[in-house]
Amino acid sequence: MNIDENMSENRLDLTLFTTKMQALKDRIASVLVGQEQTVDLVLTTILANGHVLLEGVPGVAKTLLARLVSRLIDADFSRVQFTPDLMPSDVLGTTVFNLKTGDFNFHRGPIFANMVLVDEINRAPAKTQAALFEVMEERQVSIDGSTFPMSELYTILATQNPVEQEGTYKLPEAQLDRFLMKITMGYPSLEEEIDILERHHAHASLVKLEDVKPVLTKAELLSMRSLVEQVFVDRTLLRYIALIIQQTRTSKAVYLGASPRASVALLQASKAYALLQGRDFVTPEDIKFVAPYVLQHRLILTAEAEMEGYSPVKVTQRLIDKVEVPQ
Repeated sequence: MNIDENMSENRLDLTLFTTKMQALKDRIASVLVGQEQTVDLVLTTILANGHVLLEGVPGVAKTLLARLVSRLIDADFSRVQFTPDLMPSDVLGTTVFNLKTGDFNFHRGPIFANMVLVDEINRAPAKTQAALFEVMEERQVSIDGSTFPMSELYTILATQNPVEQEGTYKLPEAQLDRFLMKITMGYPSLEEEIDILERHHAHASLVKLEDVKPVLTKAELLSMRSLVEQVFVDRTLLRYIALIIQQTRTSKAVYLGASPRASVALLQASKAYALLQGRDFVTPEDIKFVAPYVLQHRLILTAEAEMEGYSPVKVTQRLIDKVEVPQ
């Protein structure tokens, strides 16, 4: 595969894109210590027009990151705190009878926004989770025979705590498959934790979310998303993606493999990540980097694999290593 020959014509000018994305990342870094890789993955998901699931123990800044990204993009934002008693109408909205006009009026729920933070998504029961199926996949809500479309920018940023099991519900596989990426946020390093303590001790270094001004407009972000479609992908890399997905379906460690939706998600994520790295073409390394985050929540391991201590991330990495990398 000779990328240079294929890309010699019609190169994209990424100067403005790179400047804007760097300004966005710098602003995030002024509030959030560390987590650079997580930030890259979240931005990749948003560029790829997907939804993201952030998983981590309490206190690692999952909600802060989601709120911060939302504030830096000049778009409508809403937050939904999922609880065990939350009903679908609390999320989607409800139809109310208007005594003055004699008509039924639809009152929109918090799901109607450009950027929606769903906090502790695994705390709501199956009925409420199912209410998100249509809006996550088709970007629309159907209620009482009427359909209400979402905006082009529509993105869900969800968080969940993997440790606490009381009052939580396992997300259905059909819903997990609708998330482009699942990202696990870990603890900060020693140096990062010292930096966090120094900022809090000094107070002066702390930046309040309310003071954060948008870096990107809605139009700019939509323009950036259109660039993703112009990123070059060699045919050998399309085959590489398909072979990785096929591996998940034939592995003895995997009970349920990845769907065609996963292969499309892997392609889109690879293109968006390549852009984020300042390139207008995808490399095998882009695919290998994003693949574990695109696939880990879509695979169900066999009981034997789980008993042997394997995790979806570890299995995904082993399956990727089995596929020959295109030259």
